[in-house]
Amino acid sequence: MTLRGKQPVGLALCLALAGCTQTPDSLFPTADDALARMHAGYACSVGVQGEAKVDLVTKKGRVKGDVFLFAINPQAVRFDVVSPFGATIFTLTSDGKDFKLADLEQKTFFYGPATACNLARFTQVPVPGHALVSLLRGEAPVLVHDRAAPQIAWDGDHYKLTIPSKNEASEEIHLQVHPDDFHKPWQKQRVRVSHVRVAQGGEDLYLADLSGHEPTKTAPARVDEDGMDEPVPPSGPACEAEYPKKIRFRVSETRDDVVFEYKEAKWNPPLLPETFTQPVPGGMRKQLVTCKD
Repeated sequence: MTLRGKQPVGLALCLALAGCTQTPDSLFPTADDALARMHAGYACSVGVQGEAKVDLVTKKGRVKGDVFLFAINPQAVRFDVVSPFGATIFTLTSDGKDFKLADLEQKTFFYGPATACNLARFTQVPVPGHALVSLLRGEAPVLVHDRAAPQIAWDGDHYKLTIPSKNEASEEIHLQVHPDDFHKPWQKQRVRVSHVRVAQGGEDLYLADLSGHEPTKTAPARVDEDGMDEPVPPSGPACEAEYPKKIRFRVSETRDDVVFEYKEAKWNPPLLPETFTQPVPGGMRKQLVTCKD
């Protein structure tokens, strides 16, 4: 019996014992074709709301806790971080223009422009807001590039895309094929982002590894328990796209490392006007923070 005839048990045994790999019957002809399939997989997603475990490792030490997050296209984010003991550590909001971070341990309210280096005060990784939103949803951000510039190749168990960009920047994206789609035409293959590397001048800016992909559904409408306000509908259409349950961001040079591990996530959550901003809590010192990416 052929290997194909023994799937899926035969293939799983082969992969586990012999380390063999499988190549799709139909390969993407160009990198842009692969990127188009990736984007199509998230076309229904306006954004994600989730609860996750977060583990930050930096030269200053290690912080672990739970994070309640929103990541909404194109670059709006909110993180409410709670310690293992249930106390809120800090709240970060960014609407793509203004950055605010209430550090309840230092009793300091940081504010400034929504630059990647300001967002890195939490993420420890200088990821621009639009790229952070994409990755938290499971989609790779894509550097600006000439249409003919990207290269694509099948590399063991994934597609490897190499994308040169402006200002000596470059990007590497790994796309895995959904296990059910190896024998489908490339036009129908679903792909999962498993790795993103962005570099400039030969130096890594950040690396992201994504794993544990599984589908989830659209968040329900937000209903006022007192019946005073109208329900707030989801921010986008019905969606059952996959999301990565684990996302790890790294910076090679500094060895800073942050891991998000979703407990649950929903697509297209209802949004309130105050979701991506916050008032200055009483008794906190204000500090303007500026930096250039």
